[in-house]
Amino acid sequence: MCGIIGILGQDDAAPRVVEGLRRLEYRGYDSAGVATLAENGIERRRAEGKLINLEDKLKQEPLHGHIGIGHTRWATHGGPTENNAHPHATDKVAIVHNGIIENYLEIKEELATHQVRFETDTDSEVIAQLITHYINQGDDHIGAANKALDKLEGAYALAIIFNGQDNLMIGARQGTPLALGYGEGEMYLGSDSYALATLTQKISFLEDGDRVEIHKGGARIYNAANENIDRPVRITAQSGATTGKGEYPHFMLKEIYEQPAVIGDTLNSFINPSTGEISLPDNVIDALDKAPRLTLIACGTASYACTVAKYWFEQIARIPCEIDIASEFRYREAPMPEGGVAMFISQSGETLDTLEALRYCKREKQTVLSIVNTIESTIERESDLVLHTLAGPEIGVASTKAFTTQLTTLACLVLALAFKRGTIAAAQQAVYANALRAVPKIAADILEHDEAIEEIAKQIFKAEDMLYLGRGSLFPVALEGALKLKEISYIHAEGYAAGELKHGPIALIDENMPVVVIAPENEPLFEKTASNVQEVVARGGKVILFSDETGCKKLKDQSVWAIALGEVHPFVAPILYSIPVQLLAYHVAVAKGTDVDQPRNLAKSVTVE
Repeated sequence: MCGIIGILGQDDAAPRVVEGLRRLEYRGYDSAGVATLAENGIERRRAEGKLINLEDKLKQEPLHGHIGIGHTRWATHGGPTENNAHPHATDKVAIVHNGIIENYLEIKEELATHQVRFETDTDSEVIAQLITHYINQGDDHIGAANKALDKLEGAYALAIIFNGQDNLMIGARQGTPLALGYGEGEMYLGSDSYALATLTQKISFLEDGDRVEIHKGGARIYNAANENIDRPVRITAQSGATTGKGEYPHFMLKEIYEQPAVIGDTLNSFINPSTGEISLPDNVIDALDKAPRLTLIACGTASYACTVAKYWFEQIARIPCEIDIASEFRYREAPMPEGGVAMFISQSGETLDTLEALRYCKREKQTVLSIVNTIESTIERESDLVLHTLAGPEIGVASTKAFTTQLTTLACLVLALAFKRGTIAAAQQAVYANALRAVPKIAADILEHDEAIEEIAKQIFKAEDMLYLGRGSLFPVALEGALKLKEISYIHAEGYAAGELKHGPIALIDENMPVVVIAPENEPLFEKTASNVQEVVARGGKVILFSDETGCKKLKDQSVWAIALGEVHPFVAPILYSIPVQLLAYHVAVAKGTDVDQPRNLAKSVTVE
């Protein structure tokens, strides 16, 4: 969601604030702004749209000052206009805010009785106005900020600067991530360690309820009761290097093409490349082995990784498995089994819905295992056990390599657990492990179908609706394919279990409806899926088939378009068949001319509920 950066330094802050905002672009945003403390007081530059618009303004009207804050906004309250863009400011204070202030209307009404006039449609402006109100009543700057923080309800990460105070910045965290950076005679705030990586490697991660007074010589972290808190300073593993697109036109395509390598990296962290032996931490496998039930929780694409894993855990490891969408889970107050394990999957490790579900499970005394891609995230720090996917930074908002490395990690986990539980023998485990080790090579082969998939995209990009069908562990791939298309091309698409076609969705099919069918011939339910394809064709639907050579031959007469992939083991099919549906979504979006890497209304890291 929104990105925050604050610099209390020795040189002009604005250029470095903008560089920090650039490193936060991956989170998604629709406006941006910078405020600094200049000679004449607080000055701001804000712009609707992409960061380049803000940079153009700064070229025409530079900002000076050694203390500055910046923000990339993803609109919640109020449209994505320049007026609603952060920083919000009065003559006495400027703030940047990530989160939602739930009681902002109440605060706004109270301030209106004191003749406070509001200039924006946002919930965030009340923070700046409230602090200003307390300063006007005689409170000092720190006291006014703390009094305002006491009044706020909701989720927030904040950076606050004050007119006339060139050696003070206030930060606060409640439910939304915020990192504190230590420099040489400088201090920093950022939404994550990646944003600060070009400035410092020394990071403290604030926890919920933390507040911080920042001065050039250091910082004091404290709580609402004004008690000092010690947060460890870590040397972050984040790289200061800026991730570029290289020769690719979009980050998404680059990240699709990185999948053979990053899947291989992830496999090599769990499977000995010489012996093929699968090795995961004993405490992880022991916890899962003792659990009466696994609960898998995630949002969006990661939830489809959970759905694939449910098939694997139950069929191969023979352990009951429940899946929940994080945004619904904690509100239904699910009873949790004694000794249960709750697994959380997240690319960013900061998704607030997932984090709050994690905290519910901890209160229910579940062992918490997280699978995350971003190191040093909040979800990682609050988990009992952690496994890392090794996808590397994923900049495109639509997840690709993070998804396939999540599946790869889960597949290794399933095989290690199944062997521990005795549901598969060593010979069976070796067959599955060899199938996994072949995935990077097959993934590279699948990418050679890119041009053929692009040609299909050019013929269907004007469609208004599409269906995706799959069975078994490929049903979640159909869901993911439909999500990818919706996210970046804005075409309405739905994924269904192929057997559900006749229970309603078949009513939608006509000659204008492309239907993507994911059905390798060696998949156990291929013949049943083939019958569903016949039902689609009988009603004029245009079938796009992703199968192997045998499957494409069998359904040659029923498919308008067919992509014959190499034969793959059914166990790893969900990983590999994700790649062509990613490419299809990508090329359709390019044909439509949409913003592939930063699609409208979407954010990479969703840190509000």
